[in-house]
Amino acid sequence: MSGGNTQTTGKDVAEQLSVPGKTNSSAELDAARQRAPTIMDFRSASTGIAAKQMRNEINKLIESVQDPEEKRHFANEMQNFFMLFNRYLQEKARGEKLEWNRVNSPSADHVFAYKKVDGVDPKILDKLAVVCLNGGLGTTMGCVGPKSVIEVRDGLTFLDLKVRQIEHLNTEYGCQVPLLLMNSFNTQDDTDRVIRKYENHNINILTFQQSRHPRFSKESLLPIARSADDDKAKWYPPGHGDIFDALHNSGLLDKLIAAGKEYIFVSNVDNLGAVVDLSILQSIMDKQAEYVMEVTDKTKADVKGGTIIDYDGQVRLLEVAQVPADHVEDFKSVKKFKIFNTNNIWINLKAIKRVIDNDELNLEIIVNNKVTDSGEAVIQLETAIGAAIKHFKNAAGINVPRSRFLPVKSCSDLLLIKSGLYNLEHGVLTMNPSREFQGTPVVKLGDTFKKVANFEKRFKSIPDITELDHLTINGDVWVGKKVTFAGTVIIVANEGNRIQIPDGTILENKLVSGNLAIIDH
Repeated sequence: MSGGNTQTTGKDVAEQLSVPGKTNSSAELDAARQRAPTIMDFRSASTGIAAKQMRNEINKLIESVQDPEEKRHFANEMQNFFMLFNRYLQEKARGEKLEWNRVNSPSADHVFAYKKVDGVDPKILDKLAVVCLNGGLGTTMGCVGPKSVIEVRDGLTFLDLKVRQIEHLNTEYGCQVPLLLMNSFNTQDDTDRVIRKYENHNINILTFQQSRHPRFSKESLLPIARSADDDKAKWYPPGHGDIFDALHNSGLLDKLIAAGKEYIFVSNVDNLGAVVDLSILQSIMDKQAEYVMEVTDKTKADVKGGTIIDYDGQVRLLEVAQVPADHVEDFKSVKKFKIFNTNNIWINLKAIKRVIDNDELNLEIIVNNKVTDSGEAVIQLETAIGAAIKHFKNAAGINVPRSRFLPVKSCSDLLLIKSGLYNLEHGVLTMNPSREFQGTPVVKLGDTFKKVANFEKRFKSIPDITELDHLTINGDVWVGKKVTFAGTVIIVANEGNRIQIPDGTILENKLVSGNLAIIDH
């Protein structure tokens, strides 16, 4: 057999069946062609086998659970995983891809402008619950445990700030907005311990856990876990699109509806700009929108962010991973797609129940390729909450100010939040009014600042960046106390060299490179 990809057609098979010296009739050749397996037949057969093998492995995992209640819950999770896996196999076999010529910029009906609404009755807050996506760990920033317990400002953690925001809201308006934390199996236990310190606060905090799915081998398409209690590294939380099933399976969806709640406001716990806004809630109610996604204007730093599109007249979310390779630059362009998804989402609870009860959810699958510590290539199948926009009535985006998107994904973001660029009151960060330009400066810190511990050691104190436009620091750089950066500042220490910025230094529109130690004399 020759190498390469060889496709066998019905004609090829018919010719192979021909015997030298014998003429096959047309009927015999036609019959042979009809019996010949096509590439699609082969893929379908392979898909069926892979699905059956996965089903058998999942049954074994379920049988490894002894407690009846735990087994029931685990079986539900495994059924959801299997449905996702089966869809993955089918889409892979069909070679389904987004058709770029059907992708258009969102229409005016799909994205409306943010505006302050005067005279909003604060009683509408009694119809709201806040949900924070709290499944991530702080490992990227060199921390142990849930990311939400990293200190970000004045000794306060992400979670502290969120609790202060909602507690102040409840106190000021005499309402009872609860805070729900969707944890992963990585963060559930630690979070339950941490929230005990808020017991005497004016806030009701509830937790629920998203699903746990098995990583599977890219080669064999079988789970790498052999039992339900195998090492955590063999499992993964399947993305925030799992929130719908997690709310339903936990019983919280029905409890919230029974308590008179109508909407949830969902955001990432590390987005410090995601605060409850009465104007947005009132606008959503006025429009009777079941689902509203907060979007904001793109900058050059946001070109990979998901965006709302018009796909054959339907509003949808488009992620960069879905874009055909030859159109990635089109996707990144701010000409066609001027906005991106902040992952601040407002959803009607009864609409969620309807969509789940009718089994309508069909979220686009995100294929996340990973490599285990042992070097094995594995796959995680995930979904995003933003992909659900297509399933709700009157769904739309709302173009909000950039101030509602303040994520902290790295120590570069942490420098901004810790600085005097923002004022902090009642857990809410607002731009310092003394900053002449309201845009956020671009900060790029190199690998020596990647971990929080190193970041804190290399900055004796947080510099004044009120008039900063751009800051790049790379290499072995140490910054003293009461330093000021303004304009564009680039500091690069060459390999093997060190740069020390002394206390009280003012750098404005400066490039500092090489090996430098500025000293007084």
